[in-house]
Amino acid sequence: MRILIAEDDSILTDGLTRSLRQNGYAVDAVSDGVAADSALSSQEFDLLILDLGLPRMPGIEVLTRLRARNSHLPVLILTAADSVEERVRGLDRGADDYMAKPFSLSELEARVRALTRRGAGGGGTILKHGRLEFDQTGRVASVDQHALELSAREVSLLEILLTRTGRMVSKSQIVDHLCEWGDEVSSNAIEVYVHRLRKKLEPSGVKIATVRGLGYCLERDSTSA
Repeated sequence: MRILIAEDDSILTDGLTRSLRQNGYAVDAVSDGVAADSALSSQEFDLLILDLGLPRMPGIEVLTRLRARNSHLPVLILTAADSVEERVRGLDRGADDYMAKPFSLSELEARVRALTRRGAGGGGTILKHGRLEFDQTGRVASVDQHALELSAREVSLLEILLTRTGRMVSKSQIVDHLCEWGDEVSSNAIEVYVHRLRKKLEPSGVKIATVRGLGYCLERDSTSA
């Protein structure tokens, strides 16, 4: 899952970035509204954490432009203004959630988990696929209640495929959701990640199909049909 932070407080941005990366998210950050609008116009993210008081373009304008492009990207607003009017304005413009500064980091992490699940079309914290279970909160995959040893990239790849079960996911989509700016991930590297994950999932009967020339697809669980 890939998150964009649009916040001009560098200390806050650094703290949020470290915390979210430790929780397995790919995180990019911008410090002004114009940069945020440009990034959102050209790249894919799974969540936007948006400060309303951005320089060059107010956060509320970034949000308005995002929704005008018919984007359904989940948006969590952060702001020092805690008036009812500000909350109503942000929610009316299309925000999904709202937190006033200062805030609890653990609460923000919980809201991030809830919003990314909602954006992926899920409601619970446990994704099940046959004998495989994936805990989105603890970011642990298990088969028959035995935890799998997965790297951070393999965990993120599994989550991307699980939230799109039965649908083809292209290599470029995987890169978009898996990697931050500055990460140099080649097509061959994606193939290696998929190969390693596929081998670790084999004992569970979960299969990752290759759609030649296009991408990958986590096959639907035939036992639940």
